[in-house]
Amino acid sequence: MSENADSAETERPPLFNAVFVISLVCVAGIGGWGLVDPDGMTNVFLGFTNYMLTGISWYWLLITTGFLILSGYLAFGPYGSVRLGADDERPEFSTGSWIAMLFAGGMGAGLLFWGVAEPIYHFEGPPGMEGGTPQAAREAMVITNLHWGLHAWAIYGVCALVIAYFTFRRRDTSEISTPLKSVFNGPEGKPIGTLANVLGVLAVVFGLAGSLTMGTLQVRGGLSEVFGLDANTTLSLIIMAVLFVCYMLSATTGVDKGIKILSNLNMLIAIALLLVVIVFGPSRFILETFVNSIGEYFARLPAMAFRMFPYEDLVGWTSGWTLTYLIWWLAWGPFVGIFVARISRGRTIREFCMGVIFVPTMFSILWFAAFGGTGIYIELFGGGGLSELVFADVTSALFAFLDYFPAGALLGGIACLLIFIFLVTSADSGTFVLSMMTTDGNLNPPVFHKMVWGVLIAVLTSGTLLTGSITVAKAMAITGALPFSVILLLQIVGFMRAIRSERPDRTRPREARGHVDKMAAE
Repeated sequence: MSENADSAETERPPLFNAVFVISLVCVAGIGGWGLVDPDGMTNVFLGFTNYMLTGISWYWLLITTGFLILSGYLAFGPYGSVRLGADDERPEFSTGSWIAMLFAGGMGAGLLFWGVAEPIYHFEGPPGMEGGTPQAAREAMVITNLHWGLHAWAIYGVCALVIAYFTFRRRDTSEISTPLKSVFNGPEGKPIGTLANVLGVLAVVFGLAGSLTMGTLQVRGGLSEVFGLDANTTLSLIIMAVLFVCYMLSATTGVDKGIKILSNLNMLIAIALLLVVIVFGPSRFILETFVNSIGEYFARLPAMAFRMFPYEDLVGWTSGWTLTYLIWWLAWGPFVGIFVARISRGRTIREFCMGVIFVPTMFSILWFAAFGGTGIYIELFGGGGLSELVFADVTSALFAFLDYFPAGALLGGIACLLIFIFLVTSADSGTFVLSMMTTDGNLNPPVFHKMVWGVLIAVLTSGTLLTGSITVAKAMAITGALPFSVILLLQIVGFMRAIRSERPDRTRPREARGHVDKMAAE
């Protein structure tokens, strides 16, 4: 007994390492800068973001479309049957819980935030055509699905797959730097790996803080719309304080308890809300919009995957919508990638790609057909007026939309609860991932690290809330995308080098030949 305890103590990673200390200093420094000179920090974030959106716009569309093509090759090519674990290993979580956690960690709150608002925006102002027409309605749904469909989930899928393969197939550490070992295996590998891990941490911290800011503002808008509360900064900080307590309680219970339970609850409430909209809304119109969206989206995907507007004066539209989304998903890549990798043990690559990319895309198309399609129906065939409410306050768009339904106040209250739970699951999974990233890839990081990162995320989010600006929150969320995109490309190079040993005519890696112990197999 004592020997085992001594052994566990010896193997336990130290509380402080280079990645943790450097990341902590960088985050604290940037946070302090924001307190001392918030305007200066805001201008720098916005200036850097503007360069990424306009100066190298072609780069983002090219690499993200490349990730989608790579995902298709991995799913249906020679490596589709490779398991993310030993050959005899099976998934840790049921398929239902796995899909639920994907949404909770990935974009659940975003679907609620933009479910009504984005299709309405594109309906009123589609690029290169007249707004408010039936053709504009078709274009609005295609554009929205481009932003939330295969491209977004392929980014997450590639980020997760390269980590999951090395962690569970090759039995290596679950870190951003792990795939880079196949590229940099000399003395330069360690400092490059440390830099990659630190950049990944910074991308997660600021991406999470920006996204939690927008989610909190939407909850505030919902409480104001449903319960008549004053939508001021004080209410935002109160929401953030309650959110902090909830996500810290959930994060400290681990993935298999708090995060899993909340994710399953999320999906049940979200599906219930979706069914209410379909049943009590214009059902035939919604289902026809869903079917039509599938056809138009997949038919036009090859052209839209490379579509830029070099001949028209639409730089502002492209940078404000398509490129912002693509960069945003990339900025969230380190967080969602490591989290999805953590919950995907035992899946084959084909099963992984279908579950992480195709299934969420189809659900998103149905979601926007229900919420966005109904919003467009109100504008085309109903009394109208919804677009004015959306443009007046995007954070309250969902709640203004629900007022068109019976028991709108009750539905608004349920939506507030759902958004809040999605924020909790995003924050607790983000805290969990940050703790993994700063403890040498520990799959069950210590509570100390969860507490440190949980507090820092709360402080940064509160600071961003004080600006009250969605634009600043977006700029914070996507700032880390440029350096991480370079790291991701290097990760893919290392992954493709390593996975070549999985070909049927070659010997499989020794680590993956099937050595799950009897207890784990049961």
